[in-house]
Amino acid sequence: MSDQAGFVLCADDYALTPAVSAGILRLLEAGRISATGAMTGRPSWRQAAADLKPYIGRADLGLHFNLTAGEALGAMPGFAPSGRFPALGQVLRASLLRRLGRGDIAREITQEIIRQLAAFEDALGMAPDFVDGHQHVHVLNGIRQPLLAALAARYPDPAARPYLRDPADSPTAIAARRHAGKALIVAGFASGFAVAARRAGFAVNRGFAGFSAFDTRTDYAAEFRACLIRPGARHLVMCHPGLVDEALRDIDQVIETRPRELAFLAGPDFAELCAETGHHPVRFGAL
Repeated sequence: MSDQAGFVLCADDYALTPAVSAGILRLLEAGRISATGAMTGRPSWRQAAADLKPYIGRADLGLHFNLTAGEALGAMPGFAPSGRFPALGQVLRASLLRRLGRGDIAREITQEIIRQLAAFEDALGMAPDFVDGHQHVHVLNGIRQPLLAALAARYPDPAARPYLRDPADSPTAIAARRHAGKALIVAGFASGFAVAARRAGFAVNRGFAGFSAFDTRTDYAAEFRACLIRPGARHLVMCHPGLVDEALRDIDQVIETRPRELAFLAGPDFAELCAETGHHPVRFGAL
């Protein structure tokens, strides 16, 4: 099968909780996904990192940069005065009001980026293959600028830099798939990110899908099939598989649909869909 039909299939939220990690590891071992993004500030990261090491070089392992779930790795008195990250809605408002790129808050965001990168490198002994953001925060104005600057300074060799996720796509591609409203909103927040990333010397995907209703009443197989409509030249599909534990119930709203995604991706229907459509998961470098 030609790599021209390949796409990156990335499981988000590795290390969010032990049960989420366990589900993702099952898919990595089966070769059903080609990437996963790790939340290196979460309490389970150290053990999760040890479990992830066997997949170095076998899948893209990246930093799922987090500013909205749980606690910061260091002091952020302006951004997270209690030590706990604000909710996504607060971060979106601060971005729209241009409060994130100023003074102390901009410095705090830069420092947290560096801390999460260092936690990844220290645990895995390598730089991340890619960087994206939990709830797409990495593309927000006031966050994208310090992120690009911090990554360029930390990885000065353009040939050794991580690739970055652009969570936008063309309006025609979005309209042809499911959950166009959510995808268009995210694309709006991501406007200009891909251009800025390329100008700064970072590769980005071209084509993005994976938006879900996170509703157990919907047909996830049909949702996933729609992700492969009008794929881009370097298409990336996000997914959120995993098992459920009490830690997940305490930290996240996406709960019961994770085992459903896991079951589909691990099962025969996903393999049959790949065979039928000619699309299959590959690492970014193969695109």
